[in-house]
Amino acid sequence: MGWATERIFLPMLKPMAPDLIDYNMPENGVFHNLILAKIKTLYKGHAQQIMHAFWGVGQMSFVKHAIFVGEDAPELEESKALAVHILNRLDKGKVLITQGIVDHLDHSSSEQFVGGKLGVDATGDEVENGVETLLSDEVLLEKIQEISSSVVGLKQYMTETKTPICVISVDKQESQLELIHKLKGFEKHIKLLVIVDHANNDLDDAYMLIWRVVNNIDAGRDIILKPFIAIDGTNKSEVDGYEREWPGDTFCTKEVLDRLQEKGLIDIDEAFIKKFGLLPF
Repeated sequence: MGWATERIFLPMLKPMAPDLIDYNMPENGVFHNLILAKIKTLYKGHAQQIMHAFWGVGQMSFVKHAIFVGEDAPELEESKALAVHILNRLDKGKVLITQGIVDHLDHSSSEQFVGGKLGVDATGDEVENGVETLLSDEVLLEKIQEISSSVVGLKQYMTETKTPICVISVDKQESQLELIHKLKGFEKHIKLLVIVDHANNDLDDAYMLIWRVVNNIDAGRDIILKPFIAIDGTNKSEVDGYEREWPGDTFCTKEVLDRLQEKGLIDIDEAFIKKFGLLPF
């Protein structure tokens, strides 16, 4: 359904954004929670112009997070190569955070129907500097745990790029803005930090981490650009000033999956179950 929507609406979007080459809604971005777009960049601020065009037309107004690359980028479906391309060009000075309408089913915004929007302009040249001192996962985790005992696990992704992704899991007791503030001074080790709940996330499962983070964040509240880019992908509650009801995870039971398998309706294995988080973590 997502792929069909992409292809059907691409020619309809081009009259509003004629320099749009293509766009992709990744499966684990769940339609409008994350889109990747390739454009022909003609002038400074061009990506930001098309971001606003996306957020102002029809169903694309529901898009929460949009990352734009230039025509020299890999194909949008080549996820690993594209991630390297983006992370080598990620500059917090080219990160746009604004506000607009969100989908009726979006649970992350503090107010229903209205929430934060994130636009990332990764159309330019590579940034000059990467992480000053890249530490191993074990050493970096130990240093962070000296600052906060709530941090349970840590895994770094894409360490070969200028902007490695540092993902930490926490036993959350307070707003993660407090933790981010405590990590001031870690700029030489971290350029992009993502925080998730330990209770329901596997740090080795990048597919589901992306799914959960883009679902769980409101850019206006949960993305901080100082001292580095930090994303709070944890479940929100009163400690975050969130007063709506936060939905729990929806799982199958093993019995249901077994019955479907027996009837020949699905053909799955343990890797499939883990990838899509079908059973409790």
